[in-house]
Amino acid sequence: MTGHQGSGGTGDDGAGDESGGAGTEAGAEAGTGGRAARRVRVLRIAGLALAGVLVLGAGAAGWAYWQLNDNIRSVDIDSALGDDRPARPLTAPSPDASAPAPPVPTGSLNILVLGSDSRGGDGAGARSDTAMIVHLDAGRTGATVVSIPRDTLVDRPSCPLPDGGATRPVSGAMFNSAYAVGGPVCAVKTAEALTDVRMDHYVEIDFAGFEGLVDTLGGVTVTTDEDIDDDRSRLRLEAGTHHLDGADALALARTRYGIGDGGDLGRIGLQHQLVKALLERVAEQDLLTDPVRLYEVADAVTGSLTTDTGLDSLGELTRFGRSLRDLSSAGVTTLTMPVLPAPWDGNRVVADEPEAEELWASLR
Repeated sequence: MTGHQGSGGTGDDGAGDESGGAGTEAGAEAGTGGRAARRVRVLRIAGLALAGVLVLGAGAAGWAYWQLNDNIRSVDIDSALGDDRPARPLTAPSPDASAPAPPVPTGSLNILVLGSDSRGGDGAGARSDTAMIVHLDAGRTGATVVSIPRDTLVDRPSCPLPDGGATRPVSGAMFNSAYAVGGPVCAVKTAEALTDVRMDHYVEIDFAGFEGLVDTLGGVTVTTDEDIDDDRSRLRLEAGTHHLDGADALALARTRYGIGDGGDLGRIGLQHQLVKALLERVAEQDLLTDPVRLYEVADAVTGSLTTDTGLDSLGELTRFGRSLRDLSSAGVTTLTMPVLPAPWDGNRVVADEPEAEELWASLR
């Protein structure tokens, strides 16, 4: 009995333990449920925070895209000139019409590139002392850059004006006068009249924007073969290799009186050096892994551009840039249009034929 009672007591104690155990399990479940609820709340807050970051990131990306897109100014050259232009080169049709288009363009292109001292894009009262025709080979792994001296005397055609009027044709006009009297449209029409080469695109780079781009890239490195001392551009450099900031790079692009015979051909040689130096500088920087630097460079580039309507959006410029991914400075050939002194004006030049025509024929 006693033992039974003891056993019963022990059983009562055991019952008490079971009761206490049930309370502990209930408390554990309550604690587990509380922790689970807290985890849910934490995850919900983290999810909301992540969503907020993504929204802010998307908003920032959207703002950046809008900002860069808004930087670009354009001129509808195709509509202005109509069909009175050199023909586009014929391209072979795709063997499979249902095949998807290549992700980036690969055909040859000719682009008129001007450097101007105006950001207006209409040429009114502005000058364009730098003119280059950039020919991209099919495949976009090679390019030829041909400079047209600003002092070249040409037959400037009649050019349409935005108000519906037209400029008068002039024989023996300086090439750069086309931009001054009729803006990008007249510059393109005059270049096409001179070369009989269809300009697929037009790109105008503002000199102030060029200076900012060089600074954004951290400067460029060039090597000069002779001392430069030009009072007009205010550039003084000893012969040798120099790392130039934006202001000095722009001064180098404008220098002509401090080198050679003071003519435009010496300046063109310096500009060709700058073109290659810029290509090398961009290639040195892995911009795709640094979004901040990429935006800074893109902002500097787009902020200095006026283009034709075929390149007037960030998407079009990006696609065009991707098509040049295999083009290096080593694949770029720089030339100057063959010229000789004008017989009636020693300060001007005219096309040297038949060499000039042979050059233009190679770009068609």
